[in-house]
Amino acid sequence: MGDVAEKLAYFQAITGLEDADLCTDILAANNWDLELAISSFTTSENPTTDTYTPPQHHPNNHVSSSPNPQPLPQPPPGLAWKLITLPVSVISGSLGLISGAIGLGLWAAGGVLSYSLGLVGLGSAPSSSSAPLVSVSAATSEAMDFVAAFERDYGSSGPNFVGEGFMDALQRSRNSFKLLFVYLHSPDHPDTPLFCQRTLCSETIAAFVNENFVCWGGSIRASEGFKMSNSLKASRFPFCALVMAATNQRIALLQQVEGPKSSEELLVTLQRVLEESSPVLVAARLDAEERQNNMRLREEQDAAYRAALEADQARERQRREEEERLAREAAEAERKQKEEEEARERAVQEAAEKQAALAKMRQEKAQSLGEEPEKGPNVTQVLVRFPNGERKGRRFNNTATIQSLYDYVDSLGCLEAERYSLVSNFPRVIYGQEKLALSLKEAGLHPQASLFVELTS
Repeated sequence: MGDVAEKLAYFQAITGLEDADLCTDILAANNWDLELAISSFTTSENPTTDTYTPPQHHPNNHVSSSPNPQPLPQPPPGLAWKLITLPVSVISGSLGLISGAIGLGLWAAGGVLSYSLGLVGLGSAPSSSSAPLVSVSAATSEAMDFVAAFERDYGSSGPNFVGEGFMDALQRSRNSFKLLFVYLHSPDHPDTPLFCQRTLCSETIAAFVNENFVCWGGSIRASEGFKMSNSLKASRFPFCALVMAATNQRIALLQQVEGPKSSEELLVTLQRVLEESSPVLVAARLDAEERQNNMRLREEQDAAYRAALEADQARERQRREEEERLAREAAEAERKQKEEEEARERAVQEAAEKQAALAKMRQEKAQSLGEEPEKGPNVTQVLVRFPNGERKGRRFNNTATIQSLYDYVDSLGCLEAERYSLVSNFPRVIYGQEKLALSLKEAGLHPQASLFVELTS
């Protein structure tokens, strides 16, 4: 971003502000430091958050701003919740995640984790964001672009970032009973390259993250990455976070890691959060397995009942069918005999029609070839070898097309198969559909060529 106009345009694209004068004032107030201006703009936003910090971590408890605050029970020991309401634009970036049957944040419907998160005070709260909606294809495309750019810049030895939108990644982590590791990428930040190379792409961090978390990354230059940095209140970069799904369009922010960190520091933090959240994850997994087992048991009982009922019905049908068996067998035999006769007649007629059509087609293609030209400098000699070893040769004008060679082979009637290709051996070239309009000279078959017929399925 070398000049003022480019910085102004980029700032407007990232923030969504249309007032050029306002954007100019914000950039000027930050000495035209693009990243500082974006950070200043994002920290001025106030997404709805509810925070609870256990007494053992911080002595000052957060007081809810709701008119009737409810006392919040403690989360799992040592684990601090920060509940964040996601913007509509992020939630709407994925399909199938909002429905009456599946709440946005249900990790396991009716399970232990849903109950635990419900105790943290997850009441229904309307989303308050007027940002434009991000389509499914746009969110997925941004994620795939980030993964491709990250691997291009830092190689493929880092975390296995999923190539899908944030909500799809959250759904994936919920289904696999894992936390979601979020990395917000600031390409212009001076600490970003070393952090990515030495920390994120270190063998220890990559292996630990890939084994224990679902990984999602996004660039703050992209729409969804910027909105997530706004929702997560990212004030310093590089920025990482550990989150898991909550309810009512919210996520539980378990840990933020801001600023440059060594691989050892980041690993200690990840291990601690994973250990503290393990009881919740294990309980959710066990609850889901129990519900699945109960569902399987009910299905088995229903299947046994249906089998018994079907057996009774089958015996009743057998009794009735026995009474009508002789008459039905006679009628069936007569019907089958008539159908077989009609089928034989149709087969004979279809075969005759097919042969007539083939003969007509061969004749038409032979006529379309015209007379075989005499030898000369503008005449190409073509030899065609068939799968049965038979060889056929003909002369063509060098201006004739590859299609003419196919017409020639079809006119000979030497092939039973309808799908085939003409191929040269040295070098091996397949003269397929894309070469049909080429002349023999343009295709490199002049003054003479030897082709063979290769059958295709």
